[in-house]
Amino acid sequence: MVPFAGWEMPIQYPTGPIEEHRLVRRSAGLFDTCHMGRIRIYGPGATQLLDTLLTARLSDLKVGYSRYSLLLREDGGVLDDLFAYRLGEEEWFIVVNASNMEKDLAWFQQWARRGSAIPAKEGSAMPAAAGGGEPVNEWNTLLTSQGGATPVKVEDLSSRFGMIAFQGPRALEILTRITLDEGGKRWTPPERFGWSWVWMGKELLSEPPHVTDQRGASVTRANHLTHADPYPGVRCLVGRTGYTGEDGVEIFPPWDRTPFVWEAILSAAQNLGIEAGPAGLAARDSLRFEPGFALYGHELSEEITPVEASLLWACDLEKPFVGRDAVIKRKEEGPKEKLATFVMEDRSVPRAGYPVADETGKTVGRVVTGLYAPSLDAFAGNAFIVPDLAGSGKTIYIVIRGALKRARVVKRPLYKPAYRS
Repeated sequence: MVPFAGWEMPIQYPTGPIEEHRLVRRSAGLFDTCHMGRIRIYGPGATQLLDTLLTARLSDLKVGYSRYSLLLREDGGVLDDLFAYRLGEEEWFIVVNASNMEKDLAWFQQWARRGSAIPAKEGSAMPAAAGGGEPVNEWNTLLTSQGGATPVKVEDLSSRFGMIAFQGPRALEILTRITLDEGGKRWTPPERFGWSWVWMGKELLSEPPHVTDQRGASVTRANHLTHADPYPGVRCLVGRTGYTGEDGVEIFPPWDRTPFVWEAILSAAQNLGIEAGPAGLAARDSLRFEPGFALYGHELSEEITPVEASLLWACDLEKPFVGRDAVIKRKEEGPKEKLATFVMEDRSVPRAGYPVADETGKTVGRVVTGLYAPSLDAFAGNAFIVPDLAGSGKTIYIVIRGALKRARVVKRPLYKPAYRS
């Protein structure tokens, strides 16, 4: 166990990170991700607000689906990367990185108070009011004057709902044995990036639950996170998302029922004779690295824009959003450094923070991720380096204890996500 973003997190379990990694690739692995931040944003104008703050276009996302996006500063620096689940027309569930939870929450709350209007100069900060105080903004008045509508609300749900990731080619097979849909029938997983409400933990239950209140009257289930239901199973939001390159889900049970869901999954796997087990932070890192997924604090930070991080695909430059002008400018000017993936040719272990050099020994960049990639049986990593050396096939050198160790720049991904095949 190690401290991580204010939590005590398992680096690995007894089998070790390499076996945990391989278990997820061949069968199914279970991750405790309760440290991640969970935010609900809802109310009239919520969709417009998020379309203003996030780089991805959310206005065209259907209810029942989710989308990856970035949250930027006005200067284009990345505040965070996240997933946004659309629960309703004006209701969203946002999953953010643990280390950025307080910062992200404050950012959303700040902009919710301002309203969702894009300022006169798109992508720039809202103008300050004369004499300081809240920014000049007529949108709060507009939002509260139409039919008694209230401003956008931002709610921290991190302490009320847990989070478990269950990933691997056999994960869904296991889950369908302990999961019912809202009507009490055997659950059919949604499409990739879709989500659904489910009942979880009642293995092989086939009859729909008979739900009544204390007076015996029929209860209508509301589709929102704060609803309490008397059904003895565990009601969870399940998204067909994840960050390993494998198919699978992320599960959001009530906080105090999360251990039950965890044990129910492992028990179901054992009863089915399917390999499954827990995996820690080390395996999670190598699993996300191989398919080319960024990790905040490594490939992403407030000093890095989507241009350097090769994440322009996550930015809809046809719509206005905070930081767009800066991103467009950086794209047109060309970045001074670019993210490159490399594989070691000399037998050495690269680590984040090591300098990257050219053949003369001149420093040309820095390593931001370095590890053993089990699927390749090789040491590899990511580095920000000068654009001239960032192309596939280029030779670079990782400076390890003063020695130049040769590496080759390769094309991403090193492992093709299974759901794209």
